[in-house]
Formats: sequence, structure tokens, C-alpha cells
Amino acid sequence: MTTVLKDPTREKLMRVGTANIANVLLKYGFKNVMMHGIFPIDVSQSKVVGPAYTLRFIPAREDLDNMTNYSRDDNLHRRAIEECPVGAVLIIDAFGCTKASSMGDMMAARLKYRGISGVITDGGYRDSPAILDVGLPCFQKHNAPPATPIALHPIALNEPVGCAGVAVYPGDIVVGDGDGVVVIPQHLVDEVADAALEAFEYEEFAALEIKNGRSIFGLFPATEESKKEYTLWKSK
Repeated sequence: MTTVLKDPTREKLMRVGTANIANVLLKYGFKNVMMHGIFPIDVSQSKVVGPAYTLRFIPAREDLDNMTNYSRDDNLHRRAIEECPVGAVLIIDAFGCTKASSMGDMMAARLKYRGISGVITDGGYRDSPAILDVGLPCFQKHNAPPATPIALHPIALNEPVGCAGVAVYPGDIVVGDGDGVVVIPQHLVDEVADAALEAFEYEEFAALEIKNGRSIFGLFPATEESKKEYTLWKSK
């Protein structure tokens, strides 16, 4: 993974919502960027922003998946925890399976210690309350307490995956908040961050106007005239 997320770009993405980002990407022709049915383990957790590092699961098979093999140091699930780069977001493609856990609190603690930004799976976690205590932002389909080898076999690291219906390529920029998770193609991230921040700040202006009794007509979505008003408001 060679993506370098510039600090100013990261700061902009930390300010804006996933909905703002998805709307900007729609203008670039990207319609399928929001992961479907993926939510934070708790609304109180921090937002997550970072480049994607991926782990892909396939269904488990009894002759390969057991606790003995799972404990081996070459197990790709365990390797992902130790090899995910600092600052990255670990994306776990569990093909939507919640029959077994994509991760537990011990792995979350290790990732937190190593400086990983967060974890996102279209499966689920075990020990979710303990993961919340660890303080690592994590997103999932819903809780999945059973042991991983019961249903999941790790098959690939840092390759393109499909997570919750969205294509994720290693190095794509992932943003997760209370609304869900959005994926930004890495070559567009700087300009998307700029446009999303502009939209976010315009919405601050529009919200104040609506609070003062103004109609949404001619205000939201923005018109050329309301954009001029916004520019004047911003300059004060």
C-alpha cells in the first residue's frame, strides 16, 4: 500500500460527514460508495479515516479450519493484525457472514497499540463491549460471538475485496462515522475532500438560514444566488 494521506486532507475528511462525501462522489459518477448495512459498534466511538488494508475470508472447511491451524503464525487472519500498516483502516471482507467473528477484543487491542486507525467488516465481532473499551473505532454488520474457524477461512491479504456491496481497493480512503462507511478512490481523495468540506460549510450556512425561518426553496440545494450569499457570509 503506497497511499499517503496528506494531513490537511485527513483533517478535512475528519470534519465532513460520509453523506457529504457520497454526494460529492456522485458528481464524479460514483454511485456505489456507501457500504450497505454497516454501522459503528457504538455511536459514541470516534470517526475513522485512513487508507484501506484488506483481509478476505471465504467459508471455512473442516479439514483446514480448526483452533490448531488458527493458532499458527502464518494464519492470514493473525498476520493481518501484525502487518496492517500504521494509520490504515483494516477492511475485513467476511462475505456478509456473521456465523463467526471477524475479530475480537484481543486483536482490537493489538491494532490499537500498533496505531491502526480502525476496522470495518461486513461480518461481526465478538466481545463488542470490550472492543469499545479498547477505543479502536470499529464498524460491523452485527455482533458475531462464535469463534472464527467455525465459519471463516482467511484467504488473502491486501487485495481488492467487496465489503458490504462496495469495491475496496488497497489504498482507497475509507471514512466511517455515525451514518456508516464510505469509500473514496485513492486518486480522487484530495479533490473530494475539498469539495465535501465546501458542501459541509455551505450546509452550516443553510442550517442557520432555515433556523431563522427561511424556506429551502432557493437555498437547499444551493443555487447560484444562495452560493453568493454563502460566500458573503463566509467572508464576514
